[in-house]
Order: sequence, then C-alpha cells, then structure tokens
Amino acid sequence: MILETFTPADGALPGPVLAEVAALYATNRAFFELSGDFPDPARITVEQVARALADELAEESSEVLLARSGGRLVGLAATLAHHPSDDDPDPWIGLLLVDATVHRQGYGRRLAGLVEERFRAAGREAVRLAVLENNPRALAFWTAQGYVEIRRAEDRTLHRPCVVLRKPLR
Repeated sequence: MILETFTPADGALPGPVLAEVAALYATNRAFFELSGDFPDPARITVEQVARALADELAEESSEVLLARSGGRLVGLAATLAHHPSDDDPDPWIGLLLVDATVHRQGYGRRLAGLVEERFRAAGREAVRLAVLENNPRALAFWTAQGYVEIRRAEDRTLHRPCVVLRKPLR
C-alpha cells in the first residue's frame, strides 16, 4: 500500500483525484447514514466531497492521505497533527475511510498502521480519534488496533456523541 498526500493545486482540489475520492465516499453509504455528514448518503456528489475535503484541509495542521494498492484508491485518512485544544498534546485521525467493496481485507488495518508510523516517525507519543457512539463496528475495529477509550464527548462540529480513543505510539 502506498500513501500519497492529497494536495490542492493552486487552491483547487485536483479533478480526477477528486472524482476517485467521491467514488470512495459513495461506497460507504452505511457509514454516512450513521454520521449524517451528507444530506443523502445514497447520492454523494463530487461537489459535496470537495466541500468536505476543503473543510478537512482548512485546519492548519491537517493532512489528507490517499491509500493506493495496485494503483487503485482503496482508502483515505484525514489527520490533524495538532488538535485546536491547548490541553490535547496528541495528533488525531479525523477520518479513516476504506472502499466498502474491499472491507475486511486488511486495508483499514494497514492504513491505520501507516498513519501511526508517520506520527511515530515525527516523534509523537500517541494518537487519538473519536468514534461515533452509534458505530459499534468502528469501535470494534479501533479497539482491535490497540486503541483504548479515554472519555466520551460530543464532536466539535455536529455535536454527535462520540467515544474518544487513544493509542500510545512508543
């Protein structure tokens, strides 16, 4: 699996890659039905995904990573190197999305591991993420990767109930 950084060119998101990412989002209808991120999870558009990615990239320390296997886009990770809260020293995984047509084939585990390795190489001690309380499959995935619940909270934008997890990297 190869990771590449999704970078806007002259402030715009690259069209062909954006179409690939939109197709990836569209395969994850069940997740977006739980999250409420899109008005109609059965009809996620390129424009909606472009806005979502622009919002992700608006944070100064954010990064969107694309995961490819055999040239095919199989996943995406949105990360935040520094949480806006001053009392939180850890980087965050804001979103880890794997093409639903290849779920349960190890791509999510490998993508999470590569993201963790990037933070480890940068000298970070741990990583955090939040899982929607209504998503037990995601909670099971992350706990199987060694993440431990540290608290319950609402997410910053839509105020959805979440489980905040943390994993030491050392």
